[in-house]
Amino acid sequence: MSACNATTQSDDQASQLEQEHQIAEQIVVSCEHSKEQAEDHFDCESAQSGTIPITHPVEPVEVAVEVPEEIAEAAAEVEIKDVWQRVRSQLRFSFEDNKRIAAQRNWYLKHPSYMKRVALRAKPFLHLIVEKIEQQDVPMELVLLPIVESAFDPFAYSHGRAAGMWQFIPSTGKRFGMKQTWWYDGRRDVMASTQGAIDYLNYLVEMFDGNWLHALAAYNSGEGRVQRSIRKNKKAGKPTDFWNLDLPKETRAYVPKLLALADILANSDKYSFDWPVIDNIPLTEEVLVGSQIDLALAADMAGLTVKELHALNPGYNRWATDPNGPHHLLLPIDRVENFTDELAKTDSSDRLNWVRHQVKSGDSLLKLAKQYHTTTDIISQVNELKSNVIIAGEHLVIPVALKSLDSYSLSQDQRLAKTQSKKSGSYKLKHLVKSGDTFWDLSREYKVNLRKLAKWNGMAPTDMLRPGKTLVIWVENVTKGQREDAVMRSLTYTVRNGDSLARIAGKFNVKVSDLQKWNQSKLKKYLQPGQKLKIFVDVTRT
Repeated sequence: MSACNATTQSDDQASQLEQEHQIAEQIVVSCEHSKEQAEDHFDCESAQSGTIPITHPVEPVEVAVEVPEEIAEAAAEVEIKDVWQRVRSQLRFSFEDNKRIAAQRNWYLKHPSYMKRVALRAKPFLHLIVEKIEQQDVPMELVLLPIVESAFDPFAYSHGRAAGMWQFIPSTGKRFGMKQTWWYDGRRDVMASTQGAIDYLNYLVEMFDGNWLHALAAYNSGEGRVQRSIRKNKKAGKPTDFWNLDLPKETRAYVPKLLALADILANSDKYSFDWPVIDNIPLTEEVLVGSQIDLALAADMAGLTVKELHALNPGYNRWATDPNGPHHLLLPIDRVENFTDELAKTDSSDRLNWVRHQVKSGDSLLKLAKQYHTTTDIISQVNELKSNVIIAGEHLVIPVALKSLDSYSLSQDQRLAKTQSKKSGSYKLKHLVKSGDTFWDLSREYKVNLRKLAKWNGMAPTDMLRPGKTLVIWVENVTKGQREDAVMRSLTYTVRNGDSLARIAGKFNVKVSDLQKWNQSKLKKYLQPGQKLKIFVDVTRT
């Protein structure tokens, strides 16, 4: 489970990587010295084994599949019945066992339930991934990489802004063909990200002259970092193989994890390890849709719930597919025929629900986009607008979700709403982000844990905060001037001649005691003109 897959070694990316590895080290320290991390037990174990933790926002969704007779009959004639046996028969890495591999192997052997959860997530996709890897003639060990990266969770999001089963950061995802828009994120699209991972690893292995361990290390921590470590060893007359390179703790554990998994799979009998069986038959199939479609409508056509459809198609962020593509859906193989029949009967104009909105005074494209959960570009495109100016009295046609947004349970909006609604304290406050806000600053202002603050909002501690975004903050105590679900804006007030604490408190409808608490380090005996005070204002009050 890596923090990121670095691309070019720009100063910003190098700085981000350093920050992520520092976070991992801090987690280790906090786990060793504090019982407060009990709720993050998996995070602690991951960090201590050299891996930056990943947030798993959803539980695995199992989609029942009845295999058609013709596929079952064809599978009966296939010699290899278990897809993992198919993988096992094509493993090609040769390596000598060592303490670093043994440490990772022992962890997996002691946690067989972990592999069962992994297999449940992998089941709908594994056959497709194995076939793609076979077709492109890359080492079959790469099938095991999503276990190390994300536990085969396509919704995984790491502390390094890496997303998806193969854990790509935004820039690397775009570099290797993964489109990212308001509607769609190809890093979470299982097939798109698998192809991207193969392309990226092929690029890396060529860069490192066919050395797969160097390529894997670079996939985790960035090619520049591995190149610098190799050059450093060469200059010092030291060996340049992976095992002798000076790399971050996470990367030093990352490659041994993959090799440990390959060893356990190849020698399951030797280790008496019950590696979960997955039938060696296709369980899903990619179907071309041709144009944008509401996911609720597509689910009905396929005889699935929206949650089941979204679990198979985690790349879609919203209630519909991206209007500009990709135009495909991954479906259980037994639902494909009925879906394609229903799709053929449905005109492309009927694949979305539409409303006719009469523009009112005060309306803007941005306001309407938020109201109807779409984008300004889509409204402009559908209505062929030549500018962003709309006139009261005119009518606009706007695509809207077929069902209530609560029905799209795995959409990005609903995943965030679910994450923010999980009770994590006595009181829930809301903070409206202003320019310059960071998670670090806010964690100090509200006296909450940095990682928890990010986790409450489905983000990573190093993510940039955009002004106007609303954050949820759980605290144990609030003052009388605060209330649950208050949107708290942080203001800086410059003291003027004649000001007093009572006068300032009255002006902003806050308590003098709160002003004193917020500005303990700044308040002396008397206020001084020009002095800067921090004030928290509830902007939801009427």
